[in-house]
Amino acid sequence: MTMHAGIAVPGTRAPSVAATATNPVSELHETVLLEEAVEALAIRPDGCYIDATFGRGGHSRKILSQLGPDGRLLALDRDPLAVSAGVLLDDPRFTLVHTAFDGMGEAAKQVGFDVARVDGVLFDLGLSSPQIDTASRGFSFRFDAPLDMRMDTTRGQTAAAWLAEVDEKTLAEVIKDYGEERFAVSIAKKIVVARTERPITTTGELAALVRSCVRTREPGQDAATRTFQAVRIYINQELGQLALTLPQAFDLLKPGGRLVVISFHSLEDRVVKRFMQAGAKPVEPPKGVPLTAAQLPLPKLKLIGKAIKPGAAEIERNPRARSAIMRVAEKLAA
Repeated sequence: MTMHAGIAVPGTRAPSVAATATNPVSELHETVLLEEAVEALAIRPDGCYIDATFGRGGHSRKILSQLGPDGRLLALDRDPLAVSAGVLLDDPRFTLVHTAFDGMGEAAKQVGFDVARVDGVLFDLGLSSPQIDTASRGFSFRFDAPLDMRMDTTRGQTAAAWLAEVDEKTLAEVIKDYGEERFAVSIAKKIVVARTERPITTTGELAALVRSCVRTREPGQDAATRTFQAVRIYINQELGQLALTLPQAFDLLKPGGRLVVISFHSLEDRVVKRFMQAGAKPVEPPKGVPLTAAQLPLPKLKLIGKAIKPGAAEIERNPRARSAIMRVAEKLAA
């Protein structure tokens, strides 16, 4: 594959990314809710599908296994290592685009997917195991590594650069709102004071500062967990990206097309739940306008089943699945 205007074109080669101990390309990653998510898409052999978060391709491979020769799959990912891993998926029905998922509409247009003609869109949000386990990415406090946290390492501001300049009030708000951290004000003060003495450049330094401020924490959870989550979400604008992309996904779906979203924390799930519930609500008649129920526009979405969580066997096999929750909706005819 080759990268051109953000598009990975089948049949050519993508830029290689060297695999090293700190920069692996083909790391093991167990896809969460694999069977359930693809089943929820209700795959048509000749359908067109979008995997909005390719990762290491678990869902994409499963979708391709159920597509016929006329089916098509577009996958997106903003992580250059995920894109490099996608080189291994050599299939003429498959196209991989290097973009954040809020570029879905443009990517779909460039590969020839028509608006309101897509049969299903799948989001598997959050981090992949390779991102967490690669020290140099800076996502985990399990390693003392450069404080990066960017999902797309080719652009944007690192977490270290942001922490060096953000004001205390904004920092406290980010940690509170995105990390749901009750000690956010204390943590922000500590960081701002510490950076006057020397820059905070590693995950170990940030984690140590946070731990010195957090007096209590739930059993089994590191004191730095919530702050790391908050900084990562802010650096990558994860919630804003999701809010922008869900309407794009809806517009691309054909009537009867499925929207499937796997979230990994309550803030993501809240965005998804509100979007789906709002789309599934009956339209309220304008005040003072005498309309019968039959004359009102129908809801835009139909909720499919209840929210699904991994079973005990999957959680035992893959503990990182324990916080996952999947919601499914179907686009209704206009």
